[in-house]
Amino acid sequence: MNATAVDGRAGIDAALVKRLIAAQFPQWAGLPVVPVEIDGWDNRTYRLGDDMTVRLPTAAGYVPAVAKENEWLPRLAPSLPVAVPPILGMGAPGEGYPFPWSVRGWLPGETAGRGRVDDLARFAVSVAEFVHALQRCDTAGGPPAGEHSFYRGTPPAHYDEETRRCLSALRGHVDTGLAASVWEAAVAAEWRGRPVWFHGDLAHGNLLVADGRLTAVIDFGTSGVGDPACDLVISWTMFAGESRRAFRRAIGADDATWARARGWALWKALLVLAGSLDTDPGQAADNRHVIAEVLADHRRHG
Repeated sequence: MNATAVDGRAGIDAALVKRLIAAQFPQWAGLPVVPVEIDGWDNRTYRLGDDMTVRLPTAAGYVPAVAKENEWLPRLAPSLPVAVPPILGMGAPGEGYPFPWSVRGWLPGETAGRGRVDDLARFAVSVAEFVHALQRCDTAGGPPAGEHSFYRGTPPAHYDEETRRCLSALRGHVDTGLAASVWEAAVAAEWRGRPVWFHGDLAHGNLLVADGRLTAVIDFGTSGVGDPACDLVISWTMFAGESRRAFRRAIGADDATWARARGWALWKALLVLAGSLDTDPGQAADNRHVIAEVLADHRRHG
């Protein structure tokens, strides 16, 4: 989830970042520190000078991602077709801030929002190529899917109770009967493949583009080794029509994997819709649309 940057969110502001840099990376003290325009929810991110960023978890649940990304991104990067965040330093708790944090290289480009990709079908294929390259990476010693990945990469049944609560709360707002069928199909679609690397949060906000082409993938906080079905959710959250068909062809996943992917997409959209019905009409509309697309896809392919 992304949010418009508000300095001070989660008790983190530019003044704190400046103190942390001065205390732990004095070679960069004095460089300007500015919040990025669109910030992730799990972390606060600041520009440090022209060529670096500082990334700080907003809560304890996001802390495991720091060491994971710092260890694995440099090891994955050479095998990937586009850039991933380069790690320049790992900070320790200090200055009243309780968590580890990191300094990274700045990656140029814009997030893959509406109007920034001219040929969405071609872009969908490039995302699929990234997914395949990530899946080919060596998994030896990699972090098995679990709590650190918020259970992406595990069977979607981990969220069964939460999903059923959302279905109950959303009666009258979505076709909960058909949605329940989608969810039950996802839970029943057993994964029998070998564990592979997955990103865990492939969304337009984590894809950077330049001149309409994919140039980088960021935010590997929910990455790990396990079932890659969660990386197909972008089929409904960003793609449609020909771009969705192009992505589906390029991914080449089996029916069971698509069933689990629909489950992952449905779980998240139901959860966000249930929480935004009365507070954020725009977010609620976006997630109604995702749910409708997932249900239609289940009718077509399920």
